[in-house]
Amino acid sequence: MLEGEVENCFYLTLPVIQDTTIKLISEEVIGVDREQGAEVGAEQQAGKPDEAGDRPLVLVVEDNLEMLSFVARQLAESYAVLTAGNGREALELLDGNYVSLVVSDVVMPVMDGFELCKTIKSDLNYSHIPVILLTARTNIQSKIEGLELGADAYIEKPFSVEYLHACVSNLIQNREKLRQAFAQSPFVAANTIALTKADEEFIKKLNEVIQVNLENPEFSMDDMVDGLNMSRSNFYRKIKGVLDLSPNEYLRLERLKRAAQLLQEGDNRVTEVCYMVGFNSPSYFSKCFQKQFGVLPKDFVG
Repeated sequence: MLEGEVENCFYLTLPVIQDTTIKLISEEVIGVDREQGAEVGAEQQAGKPDEAGDRPLVLVVEDNLEMLSFVARQLAESYAVLTAGNGREALELLDGNYVSLVVSDVVMPVMDGFELCKTIKSDLNYSHIPVILLTARTNIQSKIEGLELGADAYIEKPFSVEYLHACVSNLIQNREKLRQAFAQSPFVAANTIALTKADEEFIKKLNEVIQVNLENPEFSMDDMVDGLNMSRSNFYRKIKGVLDLSPNEYLRLERLKRAAQLLQEGDNRVTEVCYMVGFNSPSYFSKCFQKQFGVLPKDFVG
């Protein structure tokens, strides 16, 4: 130190216990391939539940492998995770998995996040899937463009991990609440679950096919597929994605909801209503009705 200079002292204090911590999970747990951005595990790629149980499946799309690995690690503790390096890879994974939500970067090669979001929201097979755009673009025009293309949330980089978790959790849980309300309430229509025009049109067409054939006890999934001109696999994935029900479960629920309407009108006896909605056995009809709505058909009105 030269003569006349003032000495400055700096003190740095490091807490023994952090107020907030980020728990890192090894790459082996989530299966991220840093060389290719490969998907997580063969079982998850096939759309099967992961070893920790039937957790929601989140697809993370990012061309930067370090960021891809980081985001996947943060989500892997609560969700099953798939990864893709661009929009085209993401669409290939969507075609073979029951994805609950997509988290995507915007600026990527081959197909960017905006184009991916637009494709997801306009394609009947995927339009029910929520999309979170995660990007360094902070200008208001980019936010508007993302939302206009159907994005459910737009998160700027650098971002809070807690905020990302909150967005993912809220989007998945809100969908689940809508599904539960639909299933448990006799007079709540299926179109209340539809959050896009494509989903609304799908449910409308499906219900038209079902209502025409409601009295037919032999009416089945194959008949629904034929009526909608869809493949079995696409139809199953779509109805499972929108309603979280199998086709047969949804058909039975629609029969029971129609039965509730007829019972409320009061023009027919329980046995008559049973056959009018396609059940062969009054006892089985009563059992299903009570299980779904918590009350026997004979006690439903009044």
